Amino acid sequence: MDRSLRVAVIGDRDPAFPPHQATDDALRHAAAHLGVGVDVRWVATEPLESDLAEAEAADVLWCAPGSPYRSLLGAVAALRHGREHGVPTLGTCGGCQHMVIEYARHVLRYEDAQHAEYDPYASRLFVSELTCSLAGKTMPVTLTPGSRVAALYGETEVEEEYYCDFGIDPARQGTLHDGGFLVTGVDGDGEARVLELPGHPYYVATLFVPQARSRPKAPHPLVVGLLRAAL
Repeated sequence: MDRSLRVAVIGDRDPAFPPHQATDDALRHAAAHLGVGVDVRWVATEPLESDLAEAEAADVLWCAPGSPYRSLLGAVAALRHGREHGVPTLGTCGGCQHMVIEYARHVLRYEDAQHAEYDPYASRLFVSELTCSLAGKTMPVTLTPGSRVAALYGETEVEEEYYCDFGIDPARQGTLHDGGFLVTGVDGDGEARVLELPGHPYYVATLFVPQARSRPKAPHPLVVGLLRAAL
């Protein structure tokens, strides 16, 4: 392998949490498919509050499931770096939720944008508790034709697995989309399940966990796309 990619996985790793092992596996599946090496380093969220060296050294960022993180601010700081410096970045489940908070605070200028898992009584919730938990469910997602994610899947109707109890607040969905963080995947009720940032090499957020469906001979297209963007 001529090339090796350094991947910083933002999150407080728990070996007993299935999506964390699935994240490592999905990166290996995609790297083998592309014929590249992959150096996966989990980066705890608290140190990122004051030191972004691990994020700055990475070719790829993946903000993993497993919120609440030990530090919302640390995760948001790493995501801001990825967004502003063109680092291919994927956020899944909790990672998606924190990409929303980062964008709301630093691009849309809602400095008090908050996540209900950290502060359920905040006045400006961009991430709120879902009416019905999606944890353990596999459900259909409709993708916007012409979007990056639709191109990666090669189709506009897919099924994906979830682990979450929180999602994008429906009242803020239009604010995010109109503000440039495009909603390009929705569930049957039209609620956001995928967001992407046009003009960025790769900045994609999914409320579902694509890594759960990755297999050695069938790497997940969103993970392949993430690594390919870094190459």
